[in-house]
Amino acid sequence: MTLEKFFGVKVAGSTPRTELLAGVTTFVTMAYILAVNPAILSQAGMDSGAVFTATVVATVIATLIMGLWAKLPFALAPGMGLNAFFALVVCLAMKHTWQFALTAVFIEGIIFILLTLFNVREAIVNAIPAGLKHAIGVGIGLFIAFVGLQNAGIIVKDEATLVKLGEITSGGALLALAGLLITAVMLARRVKGALLLGMLITTVIGLPLGITRYAGVVSLPPSMAPTFLQFDFSEILSVEMVVVVFTFLFVDIFDTLGTLVGVSVKAGIATPSGEPPRLKQAFMADAVGTTVGAALGTSTLAAYVESAAGVAEGGRTGLTAVVTAGCFALALFFSPLFLAIPTAATAPVLVLVGVFMMTPVKDIDLGDYTEAIPAFLCIVTMPLAYSVAEGIALGMLAYVLINLLGGKRKKLSVAMYVLAAVFIIKYLIG
Repeated sequence: MTLEKFFGVKVAGSTPRTELLAGVTTFVTMAYILAVNPAILSQAGMDSGAVFTATVVATVIATLIMGLWAKLPFALAPGMGLNAFFALVVCLAMKHTWQFALTAVFIEGIIFILLTLFNVREAIVNAIPAGLKHAIGVGIGLFIAFVGLQNAGIIVKDEATLVKLGEITSGGALLALAGLLITAVMLARRVKGALLLGMLITTVIGLPLGITRYAGVVSLPPSMAPTFLQFDFSEILSVEMVVVVFTFLFVDIFDTLGTLVGVSVKAGIATPSGEPPRLKQAFMADAVGTTVGAALGTSTLAAYVESAAGVAEGGRTGLTAVVTAGCFALALFFSPLFLAIPTAATAPVLVLVGVFMMTPVKDIDLGDYTEAIPAFLCIVTMPLAYSVAEGIALGMLAYVLINLLGGKRKKLSVAMYVLAAVFIIKYLIG
């Protein structure tokens, strides 16, 4: 059987050449994760080289499953936002070890596999109000942007006002602002791979400034030994572990679902009701990738919205995903190049990803206060409390209490009452 027949390329209205170009395009638009993920997770104390290799291997495995089994043109990699939650919230803010965080990701992956096998995901998806689903994505976007501004030194701490504008006319902050402008202009001009190109251009500009430290281009892949199977099950029954696992699971489910639905509709392969084909297999690719990724040493995987770039190039089948996976496999031998990219060059990517994630705000019914207030609390709490988990918790609690006391209890499901009870117990225990 030829590749064309296996993937149904002709039936999908595509050609092998188109699928090849689409796969490369998807890789170019999301390759920034190879620099950003090690940079973020290293802030939690993880070895950046090991994280780089784990990121590549997990991405290749998950994307191959998506291409060969689900036969869909989507790529997966460690999710932006989820990696920030891993390092900056779970490890730095909550003061847990990165081993604790990896354990939470591993447990989340196992639960995701079971939910997918037993078709429970639909029940979870339907239990959460649409307004909160949209708000969580927007809140995470603001949180990511805030992290990027901090990493660049554009926003710094202040004893009187908590935060203030940093020294933006010199050093890393100036380089980050230049990178933000360069990348934004390329996005405005619809340049393909703008995020990656902007990051590389900013990195080159940083060379004469002494901010970028060149260490070569090609080398053997760094060892995953420092992060491989580094689990800590000592706090597996703690309330904080439950909250962290739930947050990873919740965001992963809706992040992947939103990407699959949106890109499937754009590709013209969704069902009349808007559901992607072979959704169970697609979710399993995410679940297996997340579980394997945790074992290797990286944060939760998710379907990437950048897959839309490949779809825009004409990619319609799993062959696109297989080509993308092949490109990532080749990138494994270019770790010095990706790891040399400074935080001043990755910070603009975080800010712009925050921009991309603002889109769902238009779908929140701001005229209905039972929807608008919980959504607003969810969104604003994430960056201000420096916690995705707290934003979700307060948003859900507000939704249940406002609708319950506001005479709209019919909007509340049993699952929402259960979730609200869990978060109340969390705050009472402290």
